Amino acid sequence: MPDAMQLGWEDDDELALRSNGRQRSTESTDLRMVERPRPQLSPRHLTRQPRVTQEVAPSDTFAAAVGVAATSARWPRYRKAVVIDSLGGPGRWNNDGLAPLSATEVADVRASGLTAVNVTVSGVGSYATDYDKTIRNIAYWRGEVLKHPDVLLEVRRAADITHAKRTARLGLIYGFQDCTPLGEDLERVETFWNLGVRIFQLTYNRRNLVADGCMEATNAGLSEFGRQLIVRLNTQRAVVDLSHAGVRTTLEAVAASERPVAISHTGCAAVAAHPRNKTDQELRAVAKRGGYVGIYLMPYLRLHGQPLAEDVLRHLEHALTICGEDHVGLGTDGVISPVAVTPEFQRQFAAEVEERRQRGLSATSEDPNVYTFVPDLNVANRFEHIAALLSARKHPAARIEKVVGGNFFRLLHEVWGA
Repeated sequence: MPDAMQLGWEDDDELALRSNGRQRSTESTDLRMVERPRPQLSPRHLTRQPRVTQEVAPSDTFAAAVGVAATSARWPRYRKAVVIDSLGGPGRWNNDGLAPLSATEVADVRASGLTAVNVTVSGVGSYATDYDKTIRNIAYWRGEVLKHPDVLLEVRRAADITHAKRTARLGLIYGFQDCTPLGEDLERVETFWNLGVRIFQLTYNRRNLVADGCMEATNAGLSEFGRQLIVRLNTQRAVVDLSHAGVRTTLEAVAASERPVAISHTGCAAVAAHPRNKTDQELRAVAKRGGYVGIYLMPYLRLHGQPLAEDVLRHLEHALTICGEDHVGLGTDGVISPVAVTPEFQRQFAAEVEERRQRGLSATSEDPNVYTFVPDLNVANRFEHIAALLSARKHPAARIEKVVGGNFFRLLHEVWGA
């Protein structure tokens, strides 16, 4: 594993010198558009432990953060790179009604610079309804591909991602975020494979027939059915996704899988000790077997308040330290189009948080006032912004290309074949 100088990160003292002029304040501003107190970003040498306590920095409004996002951020190699979001999708937030993509949303796809994205097609949390929801969702996305053949294409093999890049389209990789659509029938793996599903996440927060999710206190790991499922997924050459899985489930699944696995969207527990984030033990285990870890843009990057781009960087750099530069990427867990923080959005978001609590699907600390996007990355081309930020922190271009999509592409090619 490279040392700190090879990784090209700045020393804490250098960062402190550049940050010294900023006045700190814990004072709140606008009641609903407030940006929560943010930590001072501190990249760490490999020999140091990451900072878990989160310091307070300036409290600005969401409008100010979005203003930062709206400024020009360019990385010269971005348009030539293969850029993949390992969990996300086109469209707007909370499109539960499966409304057709608007002209603006299609334009955002083009502006994003993304080559491919792992789109969730499964229902989650219900054996009663998730099979039907999943069929409906696949039909919806197939319909959108047919409506926009110059913008979208379905991805069923690695070569399709290469084709998407060459033709400047967005490849849609169909994925599960729960195995409830399978019920008790392993034959459904082949059924959904034939419908285009290529990524199967074992659990969603709580326990299912396969394994324990990260919110289960018992941390019971894989069931016998779950072990059989992994064998079936390996035979089918589908990607095993361990996002939302409990610690024991993660470690047992890594050991059970004959192929590299993915954690498509997560954070680092050493940076923010939240159940949705993965421990260093889990991260190392995945990387050691050739797997992939995608860092998300979710509230769990911080223990309190609204995460910002600097929080994303802290988790990315910690994952690079633990996993190495060949195993880390980005899985935003969000939509491509920027989110407009309107009163209607705030009402809908609060209702969704409450509905998830009622269904027992929510993670610890879900808060109606902390949104599931990063304000200063609230732009369609957020991957380019992240690439530019990494470049400014002296990460080499080859590493940045791996992080924005090359590593996930490598995993997909290895698991699926050409």
